[in-house]
This record gives sequence, structure tokens and C-alpha cells, in this order.
Amino acid sequence: MPVTALHHFTIRCAPEELPPLVDFYTRVMRLAPGARPDIPAPGAWLYADGQPIVHLYAHLSAPDRPADPATGHVDHISFRSRGLAEMRGHLRALGVPFTEAPIPGWAIHQLFLHDPRGLRIEMTFWMDGEEGSAA
Repeated sequence: MPVTALHHFTIRCAPEELPPLVDFYTRVMRLAPGARPDIPAPGAWLYADGQPIVHLYAHLSAPDRPADPATGHVDHISFRSRGLAEMRGHLRALGVPFTEAPIPGWAIHQLFLHDPRGLRIEMTFWMDGEEGSAA
């Protein structure tokens, strides 16, 4: 069985970065906060269609434990998306800067934006069917 969608990803942050990250992923990306296991650190699980796809984990450093290294390997996170024209309007209304990248030869159109920590977010719209008329 092939992989068909993003399941979730975890963003490690400092406790003071948690509120702006929750705000970005709920207000801009329109995910919904939801149930989260009892984890001994602040955080949030953010849901789309009942699936927790973004996990935020506020790492509490301790003097006897070295800090986790920054991965530095994540270039961007991609979300399968619908409603290109509506999303453009939503981002513009919020004043969130974004760039567009239609893929030549493919029925794909991408929007790129950044979260409060600078992580690049890709929104991928398949331009077949109804979406194709929204270009």
C-alpha cells in the first residue's frame, strides 16, 4: 500500500514559541486544536478532518540533559489542499505573505508561506476538476 498523505509532523519549540505557533496553525492554516495524550511537556495536537497532523512539542531543557539538536534537514512541509482561490483571499485578508508556483506540465499549483519560526509551508492544489477552474 503506497503512502498517500501526510500523517503528522512534530515541531519542537521553546515554551514561549508555542502560542504563536498554535495561532499560526489554527488561524492561518485552519487546523483545529484537539485531544492530546498526557505528555509531560507543553504542546498541542492540531487536527484536520479528525486526524492530528501537526504536533507541537515545547521542549523543556534541563541542566542535566543536553538540548536536542536542531534537525536542519526539514526544507518544508506540504499539505494537500483544496480551494486555491479562496485560500489566496484568506491569506491576503490576514496579511500573510505567500508566493505561487504552478508546476509546468503538471496539474499542480503550489502556494508557499512561512510559519512564525520560519519553516516553509507548501500548500499543494491539484488543478484537475473543480480546482482547475479556480486558477
